[in-house]
Amino acid sequence: MGKLIDISEFASKQIKEMLAQNDDDNLFLRVGVVDGGCSGLSYDLKLDDIQTEDDLYLEIREVKVLVDSRSIEFLEGLKIDYLVQGMTGGFTMDNPNVKASCGCGASFRTATYRGKAQKC
Repeated sequence: MGKLIDISEFASKQIKEMLAQNDDDNLFLRVGVVDGGCSGLSYDLKLDDIQTEDDLYLEIREVKVLVDSRSIEFLEGLKIDYLVQGMTGGFTMDNPNVKASCGCGASFRTATYRGKAQKC
């Protein structure tokens, strides 16, 4: 098995800045997948201060990351980057498990799971 998740150097800088703005040393980046979106599954990236027994803990480029066990199969090989476009920027996900995605790229499905599609 390769790396479960990789975070680019630029994305890790952005995440560290977000963490620093919250001034809480107990925050993690939670990376997961939830049902929803027009293709069936959506990424769930958020800051969280609670680690459960169902979470896998990773440290990637000095960022503390939690992945809930249900999401692991959908995220193996995920690459998180940060892209600046004009005056805005945002995180991008390059996921080798995706078999189909919507136009915005925030919703997807895999070969083995379609999720529960909802209107965006």
